[in-house]
This record gives sequence, structure tokens and C-alpha cells, in this order.
Amino acid sequence: MTTIKNKSDGNKYLARVFLFPLFFILASTLHAQETDWRMFVEQLAEEEESKGNAIENMYQELLYLENNPMNLNSVSRNELERFPLLSLEEINSLVNFLEKNRPIYTVYELRNVPRLDHRKVALILPFFHVGETVKVQEDVSPHSILKTGQHEVQLRFDKTVTPRAGYGEFTDSILERYPNRKYLGEDFYNSVRYSFRYRNKIQLGFTAEKDAGEPLLKAGYPKGYDHYGVHLIVREVGKLKTFVLGDYRLSFGQGLVLNNDFVGSKAWSTDNVSRRTQEPKRHFSTAESGFFRGAAAVTEIDNFSLTTFYSNRRIDANLNNEGEITSFKVDGLHRTPLEMEKRKNTREQVGGANINYREGRFQVGLSALYHRYNRMYNPTFRAYNRYYLRDTANFNAGIDYSYQLPGFIFAGETALARSGAVATINMLQYRPSVNLNLSALHRYYPVSYNALYAQAFSEGNRVQNEHGLYLGAGFQPFQRVSVNSYIDLIRFPWLKSGVDTPSKAVDIYFLSTYTFERGRFLEVRYKYKRKEKNSTDPEMTARLVIPYATSKVRLRYSHEQSNGWGFRSTADMARYSEEHPPSTENHETEFGYMLSQSVSYRGKGPLTGDAYLAWFDADTYNARLYSYERNLLSTFYMPSFYGKGLRLALSAKYQITRGIAFSVKAGYTRYFNRDTIGSGTEQINGNSRLDLFTYLVWKF
Repeated sequence: MTTIKNKSDGNKYLARVFLFPLFFILASTLHAQETDWRMFVEQLAEEEESKGNAIENMYQELLYLENNPMNLNSVSRNELERFPLLSLEEINSLVNFLEKNRPIYTVYELRNVPRLDHRKVALILPFFHVGETVKVQEDVSPHSILKTGQHEVQLRFDKTVTPRAGYGEFTDSILERYPNRKYLGEDFYNSVRYSFRYRNKIQLGFTAEKDAGEPLLKAGYPKGYDHYGVHLIVREVGKLKTFVLGDYRLSFGQGLVLNNDFVGSKAWSTDNVSRRTQEPKRHFSTAESGFFRGAAAVTEIDNFSLTTFYSNRRIDANLNNEGEITSFKVDGLHRTPLEMEKRKNTREQVGGANINYREGRFQVGLSALYHRYNRMYNPTFRAYNRYYLRDTANFNAGIDYSYQLPGFIFAGETALARSGAVATINMLQYRPSVNLNLSALHRYYPVSYNALYAQAFSEGNRVQNEHGLYLGAGFQPFQRVSVNSYIDLIRFPWLKSGVDTPSKAVDIYFLSTYTFERGRFLEVRYKYKRKEKNSTDPEMTARLVIPYATSKVRLRYSHEQSNGWGFRSTADMARYSEEHPPSTENHETEFGYMLSQSVSYRGKGPLTGDAYLAWFDADTYNARLYSYERNLLSTFYMPSFYGKGLRLALSAKYQITRGIAFSVKAGYTRYFNRDTIGSGTEQINGNSRLDLFTYLVWKF
């Protein structure tokens, strides 16, 4: 039976939220530090919500670039295009500036680059340095590589202290009947990562990981860790621009054919909605899906570049009784006999190429991809997946383009599937000044377009069954005020999972930031999304599709002080509603609220730390709230909260020596309205949960 909320209760909670700014008043008025790029990635993580692996990949890439900054006097356009914090227009503006003004004498000359505002300059400064005006022939002899190369070892150990059902004691008779009630392995997470780099020429890395519940060196499981990965990247060897062996990620064009690299959310930046072909990047994350394993090479001759790749690896899949693939298992968890049965039970082979031509402001590329499985891919038939791929192989090809005029960017891609379906995405960006940018993007993804390795601008998880128009704007109406907003109008011409008719959606976003002075910001964010779904009302005699909407409001005050202290106070509210027919007399509305406070310390000494405290009260999962919580180095934690409770997290990092750092974190969650947490093997019989995380980094 649906719930009817009292309007006075909603008003009471609204009062709590909007009185919360009184909590923002802080005593200190000291000048603040420059914005750190890590803070930007944290904010991006909050917009991405559940895309933790994608954010981790981006963070690893930026961390590498920070440790290996680009020389403003010799950096090329291709190197800048590997840098994810710059849009296509900003790259073009920077290239033109460097060509006209080299030699550069200080990185602060970036402030003179047209189209780069002061915030963007502060964001990208750590990734550049000023060196020789001409590239020096680097010594790549084995002696030089071993002598001057840099090594890094990362060790991580996590454990949930609170007992969970999957680690309990069971009799042999129970396990014989229900073998998947107990995990096969130990109740801790552990990973080991090693990386080596020699300037910008060579990258080498190794990864080993086990998730909590997976066996480590137990009888019957002699391979040690559950997951291993390795990669080698060599750059600038004759005509061979880049060569990769092992685990890597790729992106062609706008992603209609191939993209397993990072794709930002709609809210990332309205002037960064266009994508571009990327060189192969290492896969150094512990994620066990979403990457290739094999070899890739990029060669460059005059204005042409050619990327070729081949991948051959075993992946996890859910199989039916005939041994056919019904879906892919991407969580990487192998803790029970059932999960072990799905481990690497399918062979995946993928090959393809991209040829790219660039002349001045014009670029065009041709992409092709072919993939094959050793089993039939045959999802369990439902009305909504009538047009899904059902085969052992598929082929996609596409053409992408971009053309730049002063203030304008035109970009897009059109791609073809083996079925003959054609998908297209096209966009226009206009930036008349540094204080104003406008974007328009249209995409047309037919229901019969199948591209399992595509990842492009979309509302859904598949580049399929979606037509949409996105309009975005970023501007500064006043000197201290910036606004970033968009509206996305979407239509799904065929059925979707949980929606038995064609449907539509609208997505609205608004973010305004007021800068009091350096390091002090006030943010107001509003998100609204309206979609449609099947009604679950038992009073309805026939299946009916109804609209539902989620609204989220955030008010945040941030203060970064010059003495190393930082404060962030946040108030969140969510409202979920369903629109039932008047005849049912049901108007379901649910609310969620969260108040949170973060305190950080980044002093000049060896010790840094963070504290996070949040109170939440959300009626149901529909009104859940996400809140980014600063985690250990290179890992991201974005929990969602519903119910009533508190979240407390404390973390610290100690720089033992110049090359050795140790981090520790404790996270505690307590619920006031439940006696159990989770379900199945993850169930906790109690209302609280305690997690411990440790991280050791050794650089030499």
C-alpha cells in the first residue's frame, strides 16, 4: 500500500534544512590556498555517484601526470589531448598561445592564455613545468632506465569489523544443502600494486587483488590472489608513438564504437561534452572489468595517426542451461561456489583500429571494431530486449569529426552496427568569452543499434533506444558568481526494463557558486529528473505506466585556510514523488535529508587528517542521498544513505619518510530505525557497522 506523507511533516523537515546555513558560520577569516585538483576530482565523484571505478581510473591518470608534469616549452597537442581536465577548445587555445609565445619562462604565464579563467589555471598548474625549449634526446639505455627510473609500491588492507552472515559457522549438512550461504575466503580485502616509470617513455605496472570473502592461498585455490593485472607502455620510439602490452583502456571518437575510458557526467562541465580519440592508457585500477588485455599500438605519419589493438581475455558471465551468455558479471566478486562457477567462464576477443587525420582546426577519424565470444550471447528474452544482440560476434564502424572556429566547436560521430542500424551524435559549443559558454548536443541511438563496447553521452547504460537533446550553459553573471546548468530532454522509443511502453524523461541541473574570497565558497545545487515506470499499485487492475520524479537540493559552504585547515558544511534534501491517476487517490511522496560536516588538515608537517560526520533521515531507497567521503589515496567512497542514522569517518596519513607514507581510516555507521543491515551473506545482525582501511605507499 502506498504511503501518503503529511504536508506539515515535509515543511518541518524543510525548515531544518534551510535553517542549517546558520551552522555555516565559521570563526576564521584567514586567506586560503589555491584550489587543489584533488578537490575537483572529489566534486566530480559526487556527481558521478556510483561510478567509482571510472573516477579511480581518472585519478590514477592525473596522479601520474602530476608526478610527470608536461614541459610547456615542448608539450605537443597529442600530449595535451591525454590530459582530461582540458576541453577541446581550451587545448586549441593553449596550443595557439604556446606557438606564439615560446619560450615560456614561468608556468604562471598560463594566466595569459585566452579561454582559460583563473580557476582553470589554478586547477592545471601542478601538471606543467618550464624546461628546455627543445626536446633533448633522452638516454633510453638499460643502465639509464634502471638508474633514474622511479618505483612505487602500494599495499592496501581493509576489513569490516562487524560480523556478517557469510562468515558465520554452518554445519556440514547445512552447507551441503545451501553451499552459497558461506564465503569461501577470509573476511578482509587486500591489494598489492607496483608501478615503474621512466620519464614519459616507459610505464610498467603490476596489480594483485582479493575482495573480502575471496580465498587467498587456501586449499583448492593455489593461485593466491583472485585477480592479477600487468601492463607495459612504451612511448616515442621512432614512428611508433605508443605501444601497450597487457591491460589497457581505449576511446575512439565520441564513443559510439568504443570507449572503456572515463566518461564524465552531464554535470561535469557544459564546455566539455565533446570527446576525442585517446591514446591507449594503462589499466592500473583493481576493477576486474571494463578494460582490454592484449596489445595496442599507435603510429604517426605526418597528419595521420593509426591506432590498432587486439584483446584476448577470459571474462565472467551468467549462463543459461544451454551454456549461453545471458548477461555479463562485472562486479569481480568470487566469494561463493556459485560466483566461482561464473569466474572467467567465457573467452572474449576484441580487435579494431582507428585512423585519424588532422589538418589545422579540422579532424576526422574512422573507427572499426570486431568482437567474438566463445559462447552464444543470448539474453533471456523479454519484450524490452527484443532487439538486443543475439550472436557470438558483432561488428561496428564509425566516422567522427571535429571542426573549430574562433569561439565555436562542431563535433560528432556516426556509427553503423552489423544489423544495419545507424547511430549518431552531434554537438555545437559556442564560447564568445571566458565568462560564457553554451552547448547543444543531439543524439539518436536506434533500438536496433548494438555496440557492446560503446560508451557515449547518454541517460541510460547502453548506447541504444534513446533520442535526446541536451542544452547546457556556463556563465558568470557577476564577478564572484558562476553558474553551470543544463536541461536534457530524452525519449525512449521502445520499451525499457520496468517500462512497458515507449517513455520519456527530462533531466535538469543547476549549480551556482559564490566566491567570497580565495578558499571560501558557497554552493547551491539543484537536480531534477522525471522519468516513467510501471505502476506497482495493487489497486490497478491493468498495468499502467506512471511518471515519477526525484528532486535534490544541496547547500554547501567550503573554507580552505592557509594554515592547512579546511571545513565543509553541507545540507542535502531529496524528494521522490509518483503521479498516480486521480481515480486511485494515491499521491506518494517521500523525503530524504542529510546534514554533514567535513574537517580536514593539510599542514606542512608529516601528519594530515580528515573527519566526517553526517546525520541522515530518508524515508526509503527512492529518497536516498549520496555524499562523497574522502577515502584513502587513489580510492573513492561514495555511499548512499536511507533510513535514519549517523555516519562517522576518521582518517589520517603520516609521511614516515620522504618516500614512505601510511594511511588509516575508520568508518562507522549507525541506524536508529532498523535491527539488521544488508541482506543475504552480507547481512549484519545489528544496527551498526564498523570498517577499517589501511594503505601503505613506498616510493623509491
